[in-house]
Amino acid sequence: MSKARLVITAVVVEKRPVAEVARDYGVSRSWVYTLAGRYRAEGEAALEPRSRRPRTSPAAISPETAALIVRLRKELSGQGLDAGPHTVAWHLEHDHRVRVSPATVSRRLARAGLVTPEPAKRPRSSYIRFQAQLPNECWQSDFTYVPLAGGGTAQVLTWLDDHSRYALSVTAHALVSGQAVLEAFQGACARYGAPASTLTDNGMVFTTARRGRRPNSLETELRRLGIRQKNGRPNHPQTQGKVERFQQTMKKWLRAQPAHPVTPRELQELLDEFTSLYNTRRPHRSLPGRITPASAYAARPKAAPGTPDTTPDQRIRTDRVDKDGRITLRLNGKLHHIGIGRAHARTRALMLCDGLDMRIINADTGELLRQLTIDPDRDYQPTGKPRGRPRTPHPK
Repeated sequence: MSKARLVITAVVVEKRPVAEVARDYGVSRSWVYTLAGRYRAEGEAALEPRSRRPRTSPAAISPETAALIVRLRKELSGQGLDAGPHTVAWHLEHDHRVRVSPATVSRRLARAGLVTPEPAKRPRSSYIRFQAQLPNECWQSDFTYVPLAGGGTAQVLTWLDDHSRYALSVTAHALVSGQAVLEAFQGACARYGAPASTLTDNGMVFTTARRGRRPNSLETELRRLGIRQKNGRPNHPQTQGKVERFQQTMKKWLRAQPAHPVTPRELQELLDEFTSLYNTRRPHRSLPGRITPASAYAARPKAAPGTPDTTPDQRIRTDRVDKDGRITLRLNGKLHHIGIGRAHARTRALMLCDGLDMRIINADTGELLRQLTIDPDRDYQPTGKPRGRPRTPHPK
């Protein structure tokens, strides 16, 4: 039996005082009077549950706005763009001069059956996030594969500003080479100025020095300009998470287009359209106020590189040849043993390093002991001379 029926029975049938009934059942006297009045006017219907919705909703959105919310949701989804409540609310305000809260948009989309319930996600506040404080403080770069309608794939290379998520350069290639990376980087620098640092993975087009080889063209250019080069941990793409996320958004947009590219040139035309849309017309969910990347990039002064290093790969080191005729050198975190010959054991040696090229000189006499190019794949750099003593022919 419901509490309403118990209250009505106590007041109408048992004729108990309203104050006593209210006290016994833990309700207000006004509610008891209201319920009794309804019962006398409507009978048993007064005991049925009633909606608490107000009779009027002066702040409710108009049917036209409700229809516009649904239309925007479908249009954005059809274009392969984010169509969440915050994004729809942003387009309502900026494109249609209609201000609606994201919560209202969410309720309207749910009523229209356009929201698919998802399991509870990990709260964003629990993530450890980093972001550059200024534009050009750090540029992230990566490349990804995009299928072509004619068969095969193209590769898309991206340079992205870490602070603003501004897409600085998005280019399509049949194959991303080290020279293509350098040219895209130089083009972005000519347009936006050089960054203070870069962040990439350990792909060969971005770094070869970390693999113990001669620095590639990009590394040489970065050092010439005084730009700090940073590389993520192997097998940990989260370090370059911003550019990785950009590539997901790009691919989703490309899949939603009615015409699919057949050649890298056709793909480049679509990429130019997407880049303009991404930078200037799409609110970014990770930026304060959901502003566009172009607005965030222009809002603060730009960072600049440090002092250029004109001799990044040259160094001089003094050491002593050990008793086995070897000398050691650490190169890119890896220790190499270089054979000099036992005849020079305990000799003080001067090592002149220029990348992988090395000259080893007797520090006391100036005699050239050895000249070589280090093989980074070998721990020991042999002298090339036959091992052991030559055998003396046995007399017959």
